[in-house]
Amino acid sequence: MFVKLSIDFENPARVWWKSGGIELWEGITGDADANSVVIEESLANSWITEAEKLPGWFDGPDYAPNPVNRGDVDPDEDF
Repeated sequence: MFVKLSIDFENPARVWWKSGGIELWEGITGDADANSVVIEESLANSWITEAEKLPGWFDGPDYAPNPVNRGDVDPDEDF
């Protein structure tokens, strides 16, 4: 099963991005400027576990609690 990780632009997580989030995101996407990536669920879970360890991951508002969202893959989406 595949899932989609995508940047939540409503989350003002500057601390997370500056505390290693950029490098972590680039490691999974291959491009720091990528807005999303479709990957296997187990890899996404592992990545989120590491992302949660960085300061700022849980500091967002209720409507955007984390800097990166995990979601389902649209079956019509090409990846």
